[in-house]
Amino acid sequence: MKEKEPFNDVEDHVDKVTGNPYKGRHKNTPKGIKMIGYVIISFFVVLFITTLIGIFLN
Repeated sequence: MKEKEPFNDVEDHVDKVTGNPYKGRHKNTPKGIKMIGYVIISFFVVLFITTLIGIFLN
């Protein structure tokens, strides 16, 4: 993925001074945090699906 080019010098300066923690990459995220995120998302997906099934079975 190509890095985002700054629109002007002000935007570039703000990114350098304040920092931009999210540049569209997830490669640096620790495996543990990724796994927790996958578990949480999976839980809500399964909860949603079982709720739909429960609604239609009643």
